[in-house]
Amino acid sequence: MTDEILPIAPPLKVLEYRTISKGFGWWSAVVLVESWGNKRLCLYLWQKAENGWKRKQKYTIHSQERWRLILGSIEELIGDLQ
Repeated sequence: MTDEILPIAPPLKVLEYRTISKGFGWWSAVVLVESWGNKRLCLYLWQKAENGWKRKQKYTIHSQERWRLILGSIEELIGDLQ
């Protein structure tokens, strides 16, 4: 983790994160958050605005089972990328 402050507000508490890319006015990251005693893994996409970073998209993974479904689907299709 770096010293960057993620634009995520309470009640979400950032536990860890990894920046995927940041540049040209866009920032994407995978973030492990805790809210109300539950941990979630979220994929965020923010866009730079005049007054800071604004969230454009967020996808939340609620469980390892859900992740396995997502990963399996990606692995089936990833070979089609050029």
